[in-house]
Amino acid sequence: MPAYCGHCGQGLDAGEHAVCARRLELEPPRYCAECRRRMVVQVTPRGWTARCSRHGELAG
Repeated sequence: MPAYCGHCGQGLDAGEHAVCARRLELEPPRYCAECRRRMVVQVTPRGWTARCSRHGELAG
C-alpha cells in the first residue's frame, strides 16, 4: 500500500492530495510511493517510465 504521494513526495496522511491526484492523471509520478525517493523519469511520445533505485520501474 502506498505511503507517500507520487507527485509531491509527502506522506499520504500529511494532508489533502486532491490536486496531486489530478496532476498524476496527466503526468508521471516523481516520487516513489513506497519509499519517497525521487525517481528518474523519462517521457517519450509513446508514454513514460519512472524508475526507483530500490523498487524498480513503473510505466504508463
